[in-house]
Order: sequence, then structure tokens, then C-alpha cells
Amino acid sequence: MVSSSSALQSGSVPLAVRMRPRTLDEVAGQRHLLRPGSPLVSLATGKSGDQGTVSVILWGPPGTGKTTIAQTIAHSSNRRFVELSAVTAGVKDVREVMAEAMTSRDLYGLSTVLFLDEIHRFTKAQQDALLPGVENGWVILVAATTENPSFSVISPLLSRSLLLTLEQLSDDDLGVLIDRAVSDPRGLGDRYRLDPEARATIIRLASGDARRALTALEAAAVSADSLVAAALSEDGVLDFGAPEGQAGDRDEDEDEDDVDADADADADADADAGLGDGEANSDGEANSDGEANRGGESESADPADTRPVITKEIVAGAVDRALLRYDRNGDEHYDVISAFIKSIRGSDPDAALHYLARMIEAGEDPRFIARRIIVSASEDIGLADPQALVIAVAAADAVQMIGMPEGRIPLAEAVVYLATAAKSNAAYLGINDAIADVRAGAFGRVPKHLRDAHYAGAKRLGHGKGYRYPHDTELGVVEQQYLPDELTGRTYYRPTTHGNEREVGGRLAKILRIVRGR
Repeated sequence: MVSSSSALQSGSVPLAVRMRPRTLDEVAGQRHLLRPGSPLVSLATGKSGDQGTVSVILWGPPGTGKTTIAQTIAHSSNRRFVELSAVTAGVKDVREVMAEAMTSRDLYGLSTVLFLDEIHRFTKAQQDALLPGVENGWVILVAATTENPSFSVISPLLSRSLLLTLEQLSDDDLGVLIDRAVSDPRGLGDRYRLDPEARATIIRLASGDARRALTALEAAAVSADSLVAAALSEDGVLDFGAPEGQAGDRDEDEDEDDVDADADADADADADAGLGDGEANSDGEANSDGEANRGGESESADPADTRPVITKEIVAGAVDRALLRYDRNGDEHYDVISAFIKSIRGSDPDAALHYLARMIEAGEDPRFIARRIIVSASEDIGLADPQALVIAVAAADAVQMIGMPEGRIPLAEAVVYLATAAKSNAAYLGINDAIADVRAGAFGRVPKHLRDAHYAGAKRLGHGKGYRYPHDTELGVVEQQYLPDELTGRTYYRPTTHGNEREVGGRLAKILRIVRGR
């Protein structure tokens, strides 16, 4: 029988919590913040001095180690440690911490480290309550946030703290965490064999989030246990098509045939001095990606190894999609929409559809997406393809009428059209230049012949006198001054040679020669 007992059943504590590093040396990634002598290291070692007493704000995506670093500081430092969550704490709680910190410092000479998670959820008044303690050194604040502190933390608190940015974990960092969780007694205790492809799948699905990676590993381990239990026959023999390396019920004759075939294949492979698919060989050598053959044939050759195997299929069943980093009110919101617009402008429909998909999957308001598409059609395409604005507005109307998820289709149609259309920002630059002149005071008075002459007394003032009606001429264009005297000859709209604007430019040049008498 395969034992289903595992570290997973050691209470209800999630694997990600059980595997939280106990010291800064165990923290994966963030090496740029954990160098010797850095503020975080000084806090953890309890050193005195400016570096050891500075308050810090940790800013980074979820699962990058903000809470972990704070906890390791608590375990490593000789200081008093207090933890508050901005979700549940109020001004009263903050003031109580400040009072206790003052008492600890004055009576016992013990400094206090206050860890405040999700500080961006604190109101301005709540953050104001932190200022006296941080400014006077009653507490050393270690705050964590997933949102840009420039927008979510008050300026006085920012100026009194050191802002440290945590980076998304690399694949190598995630690999270290996964391997440690598989073997560490606090984790899976080496009770499972993790297939290399499953390991790579977990890393890919985690999207740089350590918590996501460990949660996926834990879910896959539970699924592996369930599959093994379901596949056990009454006499304790596995009776399902197990992954390679899992004990099974194959015929001995089939095994002998496979051994002979493998021997012939190995001989041919040796002659070629390589492995065709880059897979690890039977000796567990590194594959073409430089990864060791974890749980490969060398392990599976041992029939006594009845540990459940976590395969990529099991991982895929336990985790249905990659973690999507997107905050409708934070940096990812602005970063993704920026990349979306720039991909359309750069004529890359594939990239534009990718960012569109990210916004849709993150639950972004489709009306916001539609508005940005309309702006892009006017700003980046303009008269190079006038149909672009028509299609963009039609897509916005369609989304309003049919809603989501079907609304993704007209949005995608508009995005592809805009990305593949000819581009011109001439109209956009033209209005910007005109506005710049007006703001600078370069506007002058409207020429008299263009002024309204329909009210009593207007003609006595000379309004409309000398105006030439273009439709009275054969060409429909007449020589006439339209700009104020101060701006005569000023050019704002400069058509490009892209798409439809090539024709507009040629026609406009002829028109202006008549209008301006050139």
C-alpha cells in the first residue's frame, strides 16, 4: 500500500505558510535588498545606528516576500515586534502601539518594529497617526503594499521612510522554493516525486508569485494522493496507467521487449553522441535545458519507490490558469493599458490582442477599453484611415448592446483593424500645437470679414464685409484670410504620406495655394 499520510495533513496551515523562511538567508530572490549592510539586514540583525533604525516601505507584487521579510526580521531581530493589518486595525490600535513602544523604549531600552501589512488600505487619518511614532523613533515602521506608495501613502510618511521595491521572483527563485518545499519536513517531507515537467509547469503558472507556486504544489500533491488512492486495487496493486516511473501492472514480457528496444536505441544514440529530444538519459544526466532529471528513469527503475508522482497533468488539473497580475486601481492597470495602446500604435495586432485579453480576464470595465480604442483611432490613425474611428465607435456601441463575454469579439475586431491600419498623428499634433498657441496668448482677433453679421448693427461695424462665399465659385475654394492677423501663415496640420492621408496631403496643398494666394 502507498501511504497517503503526508505533511499536508499537519493541521490546516497552508504549505505557503509552513514554508515561510525563518531567516533572511532562506529568502528566495530580492538579493538587491538583502546585501550585507542593507537596511533590511541591519533591522534583522538588530544593529544600532541610522541603518538599523530607518523605517521602510516594502512595495511589490503579491507573493514576492513582503510579509516573509517582515516575519524574518521579527524572528532574527532583538527588537520587540508588533504586527498590524490595515484591513482590521484602526487609529486606536495604532495609538496603543505607539504608547507601548514609548514605554518599552523609556523603561526597558527596547525598540519596537511595527509591521503594517497593506498600508495602502489605511485612510489619510490613520496614516497620520503613524507620523509621531515614526518621526520621533518610537517605532521602526516596516510597511507593505502592493500599490504604488506615491499614490497610496501620504507624503509626510513617505519622506520619513525608505521605499524599497521588491521584484517579481525569477523562475530560478521559484525553482528553489519548490524544491525546498518538496524535500523539507515542514513541507511535503520528500513524500512525493515531482516530475521535471510538472515542476516547470508550476513555475510557469506561478507568474513569479511564490505563494501561488506553493499553493499549486500543495493542490497537486493532494490530487496525486487522491489518484493513487483511487487506483489501488483491493490487493494493493496499482491498476491504472501510471506516469512513467509509477508502479504498475505491465507484463514482464512487455518489459523485456522494451528493455531490448531501449538497448538498441541507446546504442544508436551513443553513436550519434546525443539525445534526440533533449530529455535526460537513463543515468539522470542534465537535459538540454540544464535541468537534472528529477524523478526520471533512474528513480523509476526502483520498484520499491511507491511514492506518488506529481505530473504535469496533475498540476494542470489542480491549477486551471496562470496568475494574472492586474489591479484595476494600481500600476498594472496603467501599465497594461499603456502597453495595449503602444502595441496598436506600433502595428502589432498580436501584442494588442494579448493585452486586450489580459484586461478582459482581469475583469476590466469593457467601456473603459472601448473608450481607449476610440482615443487610439483618433490619436494614432486619424485621417490615414478615417474608417478606424467609425469601427472603434461601432465596437463601443456593440459592447454596450450585447455586453460581455460576447463583447470581446467586436473589441478584438476593432483592435486588429486599428493595429493593421495606416497610422498618422497629424491631427493630434495639430490640435496640440493650436492649443499651445492659444495658451501662450497667440490668438488675435477674428478678422472682420469672418465675424457674425446676422444681428442688428453688425454691418455698421463692418462685420462680414468682404467675405467671399466659396460655393459661389467653380472650384468651391477662394483666396481668403481665415487666421487672425497675428497668425497669418501658421501651419498646424501637416499630413503624412501614410494611407488615405497621402491623398489628403496632395489635395490640401492645392487648396492652400488658392486660399493663401501662394
